[in-house]
Amino acid sequence: MLVIVAPGQGAQTPGFYHPWLELPGFAESVAAWSDDAKCDLIRYGTTASKEEITDTAVAQPLLVASALGAAQALFGSLAQVPTVAGSTAGHSVGELAAGVLGGVLSASDAMRLVGVRGRAMAEAAAVADTGMTAVLGGSQPEVLAAIEACGLQPANVNGTGQIVAAGTRAQLDALAQDPPPDAKLRPLSVAGAFHTPHMAPAMAALRDAAVGVPVAGPAIVVLSNRDGHAVTSGADWLERIVTQVSAPVRWDACMKTMDSLGVSALIELAPGGTLTALARRDMPGVARAALKTPDDLAGAQALLADHGKADHESGQVPEWRLLVSPCAGTFRAMSDGNSPAPGASIAAGTELGHVEARKDRHAITPAFAATIIEWLVEDGDPVDVGQPLVRLQPDGTPL
Repeated sequence: MLVIVAPGQGAQTPGFYHPWLELPGFAESVAAWSDDAKCDLIRYGTTASKEEITDTAVAQPLLVASALGAAQALFGSLAQVPTVAGSTAGHSVGELAAGVLGGVLSASDAMRLVGVRGRAMAEAAAVADTGMTAVLGGSQPEVLAAIEACGLQPANVNGTGQIVAAGTRAQLDALAQDPPPDAKLRPLSVAGAFHTPHMAPAMAALRDAAVGVPVAGPAIVVLSNRDGHAVTSGADWLERIVTQVSAPVRWDACMKTMDSLGVSALIELAPGGTLTALARRDMPGVARAALKTPDDLAGAQALLADHGKADHESGQVPEWRLLVSPCAGTFRAMSDGNSPAPGASIAAGTELGHVEARKDRHAITPAFAATIIEWLVEDGDPVDVGQPLVRLQPDGTPL
């Protein structure tokens, strides 16, 4: 399986848009997305200083637009991504790009949301003197204990030997005075304590902006930073995007799920490098390609040919949708032991069953009205994360 990933804040560098703007259609798309995000992305991606593009309100839409533009260059169009890739995920703000690639929402709506997200997080960061520090190496239990002892939050758990602590400057100073054994600390040049309760005002602003945004069930497996689980519906994705603003990024869990899905190749969209480096350590058997400039497209296209879906030449995104398991566990039909049969019409939000995982219960519900085509599991079947459960035909599409 091929997974497409989108990087998060910090991957941007001055002028990194220059070579991409030479590609047909890139400048036109970015100009339209600039209007959506209310941010002059072409200027910021070409002539702006490092300080300007470090601004959260600028960096976030700049990164989502670059990922989407690179995906268009690689696949021909964003609609082609689900015909070739089997899964997608984004790191932090990269989740907005992943939602588009997975067919959950339009690029225009994603850019509008990321514009709100970036501005709101910048405003929340200005309320108090907060920051983030990367903790490299050390034992994970000891690192997490040291972070907690200082009153900090593990804002990013990125993989083996890389956890990012976030909180007030006083708390970060306390960690610097008493670091975890065998760990190195590297203060990060960010404006605030992202993915912590300090971002609660930004979460509220994004929730308001998300009201009425049209979303669909994912066309491929879309992984969530919250826990590495596959999102179950468009509504589930949107809720996770909102709450993730003040919750830790569990990229380690996303990579673990990629392994369980059988991912054989990973392509990181522009500006690539960070997530492929993490995969090199934690997913050593997976082929990788990072799109830094258009010169990297040829290598990525080779991975598409070797690891993409065999039927991608059709050029058609299927009209039907799959609901997949958000985690490993046991599928359970409705309480009476039955779920709607093939041919049954169901309303948006109808619970079709649930997946039991230890003490958790994850409802399986579509975010759209549909007709059931076929069940792919039965009551009591063990299921893995991302495993298809039921195939649906959304209302308004031909059977």
